[in-house]
Amino acid sequence: MPKEISKEEAKEIVTTLAAGSVRTIVGIIGKPGGGKSTLSKFLLKGSDPLLVSVLPMDGFHLSNKVLKSLGRSQRKGAPDTFDVKGFTRVIERVAHEHNDSIYYPIFDRSIEESIAAQGVVLPSTRVVIVEGNYLMHDRDGWQDVSPLLNQSWYAYLDEEVRISRLISRHIAFGKDPESAKAWAKGTDQRNADLIEAGVARCDFLVRM
Repeated sequence: MPKEISKEEAKEIVTTLAAGSVRTIVGIIGKPGGGKSTLSKFLLKGSDPLLVSVLPMDGFHLSNKVLKSLGRSQRKGAPDTFDVKGFTRVIERVAHEHNDSIYYPIFDRSIEESIAAQGVVLPSTRVVIVEGNYLMHDRDGWQDVSPLLNQSWYAYLDEEVRISRLISRHIAFGKDPESAKAWAKGTDQRNADLIEAGVARCDFLVRM
């Protein structure tokens, strides 16, 4: 099982790595609503943007048009609703190409779509925080991701709090309360169960 550390200890690790001479890729996994983005923002705060960046998996969502054509709209967020090969290729570039700027898409929740080339890993970047649900998933192409990570962290949040926050987030982005609750306890929970299976292989658990 992963060793438990505090957010402050996690920040110290990032600070130390950012002062080093080599690039480190830190993967942060977590269940939907589990605090991945909150932890990433905490780690970024006060950090030099030339040295530390966050690369979210969410930018590799398949578009709503593609999901509809595939009949997967009602499962958006499941492992097969992302461009896993595209995501893996970008992480490979981050791991091995240190002399060029590497651009990646960012997911915009206000439009529920990704915007190309909104994020960038610079040649100067020393710590790349890769944030996503399925970094430790061991099937369907996702198994190629974890070997590219130098460290893997699990953002942990109490289940009752996590689900409550998740429902509130869905409501904030347009779902009615009943639909938000159904999605959180249906599609989101099925995805959460998949994520839970990979937690034991993480290096650290960061309690949120």
